[in-house]
Amino acid sequence: MNIQRWIGRREANWQRLDALLKKVEQKRLKSLRSAEIRELASLYRSVAADLARARTQQVGKTLIQSLQSLTTRAYTQIYQGSRRQEWQAAKEFYLWGFPQVVQQTLLYIAIATAMFILGGLIAWWYAWQDPSFMSLVVPERLISLVRDKGELWMGSIVGIEPLASSNIMMNNISVSFGAVAGGITAGLYTIYLLVFNGLLMGAIGALVAQNNLAYPFWAFVFPHGALELPAIFFAGGSGLLLARAILFPGKYRRRDALKFYGSLAVQLVFGIVPMLIVAGLIEGFLSPNPIVPDPIKYLFGMGLFVVLVRYCSRKKKI
Repeated sequence: MNIQRWIGRREANWQRLDALLKKVEQKRLKSLRSAEIRELASLYRSVAADLARARTQQVGKTLIQSLQSLTTRAYTQIYQGSRRQEWQAAKEFYLWGFPQVVQQTLLYIAIATAMFILGGLIAWWYAWQDPSFMSLVVPERLISLVRDKGELWMGSIVGIEPLASSNIMMNNISVSFGAVAGGITAGLYTIYLLVFNGLLMGAIGALVAQNNLAYPFWAFVFPHGALELPAIFFAGGSGLLLARAILFPGKYRRRDALKFYGSLAVQLVFGIVPMLIVAGLIEGFLSPNPIVPDPIKYLFGMGLFVVLVRYCSRKKKI
């Protein structure tokens, strides 16, 4: 190989890559046009091949070091830069994108919430009218613990907080994802989960009220419920969005409706996962903690819910 001729042919590419890298290093990757980004990636691959070839030929240590430096800089900007952009996009989504999606899908979230509340009210009423109804919804061991021993079951979490918290997170995420996936059953499974969990909450609420344990029970629920319940309602809204696409695609073809409403549903899912993780930590470590006074738990839960409402009401100023 004629080294000088080879260097003469390849040097323009090296200089162009160096110029692009200097621009990126000064103004970040977003300063490049889309065509320049594609050119940067192509030049990186080309110069990396040149480096490999230079190492097998007698081209001189200085040139090899120069090519090595060039490829290292390119690798850093292409891969680390894309990661920075991904983190920036995630930050932008959680700051502004998720609240916007919540506002855009508020009707579906409201319907999901109404289904849960309806189930709770039905169970509450029936539990007070017919004591046998309770055993149809609430596990017998919980009924026995509350009625016979006058105790709540949350004390079992104390001492095993990390394990309990992780189990709670997984269970909540499983229920929420089930509510989302239930949309492909035309929403039937989503509706079932929302109504059943509402029935369960209403029946347990009646059970603790009948046995004078309502105050400590709701003190346990408020801290994590401020995030956990809205997250489940958001998940239910996601499932109803998918059901809407299947049953009532409207002006869209059903495939296009699934893409549109499915995109909104996926964005809601991205938003609720952090909510469920935080709720699981609170439920595992704060909610059952006997050291924390019940009034503080109530205040914490109400405060957290106010923060969530204000966050979901955010509008990005243009």
